[in-house]
Amino acid sequence: MSQTQFDLIVVGAGPGGYVAAIRAAQLGLNTAIVEANHLGGICLNWGCIPTKALLRSAEMYQQIQHADEYGLSVENVGYDLNKIVKRSRDVSAKLTAGIGHLLKKNKVQVFNGYAKLGKPGELQIGDDVTLSAKHIILATGARARSFPGLEPDGDRVWSYKEALVPEQMPKSLLVIGSGAIGIEFANFYHTLGCEVTVVEAMSQIMPVEDAEISNIAQKAMKKRGMKFNLNTKVTSLERQADKVIATLEKVGKNEQLSFEKITVEKVITAVGVIPNVENLNLTQAGVSLDEKGFIAVDDYCQTNVPGIYAIGDVAGAPCLAHKASHEGILCVEKIAAALSNQKTDIHPLDKSMIPACTYCFPQVASIGLTEQAALDKGLEINVGRFPFQANGKAIAQGETEGMIKAIFDQKTGELLGAHLVGSEVTELIQGFAVAKTMETTEEELMHTIFPHPTLSEMIHESVLDAYGRGIHI
Repeated sequence: MSQTQFDLIVVGAGPGGYVAAIRAAQLGLNTAIVEANHLGGICLNWGCIPTKALLRSAEMYQQIQHADEYGLSVENVGYDLNKIVKRSRDVSAKLTAGIGHLLKKNKVQVFNGYAKLGKPGELQIGDDVTLSAKHIILATGARARSFPGLEPDGDRVWSYKEALVPEQMPKSLLVIGSGAIGIEFANFYHTLGCEVTVVEAMSQIMPVEDAEISNIAQKAMKKRGMKFNLNTKVTSLERQADKVIATLEKVGKNEQLSFEKITVEKVITAVGVIPNVENLNLTQAGVSLDEKGFIAVDDYCQTNVPGIYAIGDVAGAPCLAHKASHEGILCVEKIAAALSNQKTDIHPLDKSMIPACTYCFPQVASIGLTEQAALDKGLEINVGRFPFQANGKAIAQGETEGMIKAIFDQKTGELLGAHLVGSEVTELIQGFAVAKTMETTEEELMHTIFPHPTLSEMIHESVLDAYGRGIHI
């Protein structure tokens, strides 16, 4: 018979939940985790990982098509969509199996099923299993949002799940929403030959990104043939046997409404997420939600009810896997310290330290304040820029689209934000993340020695440019 009494129970085995459970076990807590579907959650099974596998295939296909530019001869370039999808699913399956091994290795007991809060300190799984623990972490994640009339049907209108496992490549596609999910799918399908139109209600694609960086990315995608409709909403979808007719409503400043209809073979909706809170019995347990419907928590992920915590997407934006993992660790370290009556210097999550990455072509990555956000705060800033086209490694690789932008407080030299667009910037952003975490100033960054020839040299050059000391531009 399975044990039912634990020090800590985690509900949800996504990148927040499974990391929290493993860290808790490392700290000596008797830990259980409850998962209804797949270990690894959406990220490993239907999100971060499989999309990157698809995008890698698309990237290689794109590079092979330009082989002649590198002095290479390649004929009859093509692709097998079924093999691309199978590789993506195999990558996810391998990592999911790895999570199971890690949980077993750390002696975390796994329960399968849907859990809901019961009496204080209790969880109910189905009708037959009751678990109890002094501390319960809710890590149930979020799911795709949909609007009336635009709901996915699995046939003509897709959510991210259907978009990950296409049986055939559509000839034309409408993507509703240009956040990370929407723009990544748009790039994948376009690169493999689909005619793609992106609709965004805001005035720029990737609305949370720095406007200058977003504009550079959009120009690069538009140059490759992607179409964009900004300041535009989809008001209706007429679904037919072999097509979808979408009605677009465009609103410009000081302009009247204008409408347009476009016909496509498939539609992907990517208009944000909503938290998975409905079946947790939160109201009866007394757990409060915030104004957007996410579970309200303090700086250490504690809800208003003692002993109940929430991490990851269910606890609000930014909905990023690495944010969830970090929250899981700081939450259980705080719990473990309290159980052992030890003082701790555990720092709460500073959201300005969370890097964001979008794996489009070219890639986009950022951390901290955008230029406009810094100005809106009334800060006096220095902004440095360095283009890929002036970097030796980028030129040698044939990857000259993009720019690195660094923003500093003019008075203190504090790194306020960094915004990157170009090849491999999702790897480069960590240099700025380390700098921000260590509270590095512009002077220390200027005195850092960067290896040559590397793309990372552009980090150095952007800092120099912010203070009028650029060498290679």
